[in-house]
Amino acid sequence: MDFKGRKALITGSGAIGGLGHAVAGILAAGGADVTITGRDLDRGARVVEDIGGHARFLQADLSESEYVRRLADEAGPVDILINNAAVLLGATQDLDAYDEAFAVNVRAPFVLTAALAPRMAATGGGSIVNISSTAAGIGMPGMAVYGATKAALESLTRAWAAEFAPLKVRVNAVSPGPMRSSKATAILGQDVGGFGETVPMARVADPAEVAEVVAFVASDRASFMTGATVAADGGRSAI
Repeated sequence: MDFKGRKALITGSGAIGGLGHAVAGILAAGGADVTITGRDLDRGARVVEDIGGHARFLQADLSESEYVRRLADEAGPVDILINNAAVLLGATQDLDAYDEAFAVNVRAPFVLTAALAPRMAATGGGSIVNISSTAAGIGMPGMAVYGATKAALESLTRAWAAEFAPLKVRVNAVSPGPMRSSKATAILGQDVGGFGETVPMARVADPAEVAEVVAFVASDRASFMTGATVAADGGRSAI
């Protein structure tokens, strides 16, 4: 896919083996200048080294609104925004964890989109892709808070698509199923909590498989697509 001349901001991409890392690699290989974000400078530097000359890293804690606003300013002009950063919670009754999940998974995309969509419009348009989850529409034990944040993000996607279409800014979501990302395996184990057994394809995805879908939705090949939530879940949402 051709991303020459495009500038992309991909949140939550500052770790090897994650979906953001995989998306950044595809966009950079297509010629985009990519800005990746994360909390850890050393891990971010490793991702930049892996991607090569088209990448830079900005440290950002997306649980704090002031840092999200600073990120929007530091990122500069952006043609593509991938709202990928997320807090993945298991079962919890902890209110601090609840607040952090909504701050990172919902509020941060809200702040970034509010800041960057008008700038995209001023330069002729752009593409925003929100990373959702099958947990947004399927009841999963232990995933109540995480699923609620992703359902909120899908609702924002639809509203933003209608709002920004006249400005030539497309807004879509991609909904992965169980995926063997570095974060998921760290929290759920190498079998990703056994969730692969719940999908018709009877396995979990490699982040690179989902990243190809994200890159397509972000690209001009999907120029007539907005307001959609695209499942990349091995058939989980079909059953």
